[in-house]
Amino acid sequence: MNYPSMARLDNRVAIVTGGAGGIGYEAATALRDCGATVVIVDVNEAKGRDAAANLGVDFIPADLTDSAAVRDIATRVKNAHGSLDIAFNNAGVCRNVPSEEATDEDWLRVININLNSVFYCCREFGKVMLTQGKGSIINTASMSGIVSNWPQPQSAYNASKAAVIMLTKSLAGEWASRGVRVNSVSPGYIGTEMTKMGMANEAWRKTWLEMTPMGRVGEPSEVASAVVFLASDASSYFTGSNLVMDGGYTSW
Repeated sequence: MNYPSMARLDNRVAIVTGGAGGIGYEAATALRDCGATVVIVDVNEAKGRDAAANLGVDFIPADLTDSAAVRDIATRVKNAHGSLDIAFNNAGVCRNVPSEEATDEDWLRVININLNSVFYCCREFGKVMLTQGKGSIINTASMSGIVSNWPQPQSAYNASKAAVIMLTKSLAGEWASRGVRVNSVSPGYIGTEMTKMGMANEAWRKTWLEMTPMGRVGEPSEVASAVVFLASDASSYFTGSNLVMDGGYTSW
C-alpha cells in the first residue's frame, strides 16, 4: 500500500466555508498543498478575496444562512470544475451571553450560522457528491459539543455544536452506502481571532489553560491536518466520526 499517496488530493475539488481566516484559511492552504483545487467561501468579501489571492484559489462571497445561495455555490463549483469532492463546512460564530439575558436574535444568529448553514451545505454539496457516487464532507463541531466548557456563558454555541456532531452521524449513516463520507472535527481552544478575544479576559485565559492538560492553545494548522486526513483516502473507513483535538481538555 502506498501510504504517502493516500494523503494526496490531486484532481479533487474542495470547498472551504469560512475560509477567509483562522482554521478555514489554514485548511484551504493544506488542501491546496496536497493537490486539491480549492474554492473559498466567506461572508466577508474583502477578507475572502485577499485570502483567495494569497492562496491562488477561487473565492465565492456568500451568506450561508441563505439556502438558495448555498445551492448556487454547489452549482457554480460543479459547473466550473466538473466535480465537488471535498466540503469543509467550517463557518461559525460564538456569542458569550448569559442565557437569562440572551435575546431571540442572540440565539438564532448562532443557531442559523453554526447549525442551519451547516445543514444547507451538507444537503446541497451532498447532492452533488451523491450523484457522483463519492465525496467527503467534514463539518466543524467543537469540544463544546461534548462538554460545557467553563467559565464563559455560551449555551447557544454549545447546543449548536452538539447538534452538528449528531447531524454528522445522521448523514453518515444515510449516505455511507452511496459513497459519501461525513465526519466532523471538534477543536478545543485554537489560536484564532475568536479564541484570542476570549484570551484577553485574564480569568478566562487562566481557567482555559489550567483545564487543558497540554497547557496551551492549539494552532489552526493542527486542525487543518485533521481536515486533510478526513478529506483523503487515508481515512477511507471513517464515516460518522468526530475527531477531537483539544489538548486533552475532554480527557478529565
